[in-house]
Amino acid sequence: MNGSPWRTPGALLLAACALSFAPFGHGAASPELAPKAPLQDFIPPPPGSYALPPIQRVPEGLVLDIDGRRQAFSRFTTGQITLLSFMYTYCVDPVGCPLAFETMTTLRRRLLDNPERARRVRLVSLSFDPTNDDPAAMKGYAGALADPASPLRWHFLTTRSVAELKPLLDDLGQDVSVELDERGRPTRVLNHTLKLFLIDARGRVREIYTSAFLLPEVMLNDIETLLLETADR
Repeated sequence: MNGSPWRTPGALLLAACALSFAPFGHGAASPELAPKAPLQDFIPPPPGSYALPPIQRVPEGLVLDIDGRRQAFSRFTTGQITLLSFMYTYCVDPVGCPLAFETMTTLRRRLLDNPERARRVRLVSLSFDPTNDDPAAMKGYAGALADPASPLRWHFLTTRSVAELKPLLDDLGQDVSVELDERGRPTRVLNHTLKLFLIDARGRVREIYTSAFLLPEVMLNDIETLLLETADR
């Protein structure tokens, strides 16, 4: 899972992605097979009893929603508390995208217990692979989770090209590399460090969760801490 940063330069990066990400059917991992989050062996501090200092601003960019509309990335990272993950639909690494999916699904269920709270939060999944994961593929992967009538919106996004995606990855420090086979040819496997980004309503990253710290109870408390912070202003 822990791959080297995606530093393939310019045209070579685009060529590698065109080869490695060429579609051959929708190979999404079954959500039912997704692993459970790590066990939590401590009691987290209550919401509002601690601070989450800003880490960085979320970069500007352009993305595509599941209907193919080109939108400013900031539309999905400001105005509400946001939990952002990078993923690709055919990832089967048990401590990769399926783990992030399971964690976000668990948080979604918990947040929907309080619809008023849920309306102040959004989930965002942005694909690493704009060639295979076009808007139609993302729409199929999302299914009912992308229901616009839900109190808690979950947006499944992609980009028009690797060239438009890469600045977002670089600015957020999201490592990703194309895995090569024994002959040095690109495969369809993306090595990446699993990260989920907690973003406040002003578009600032306030926490970054990695695979060992995807603890829904802790993440829920962090979300509620940011909601309390917003209410106090």
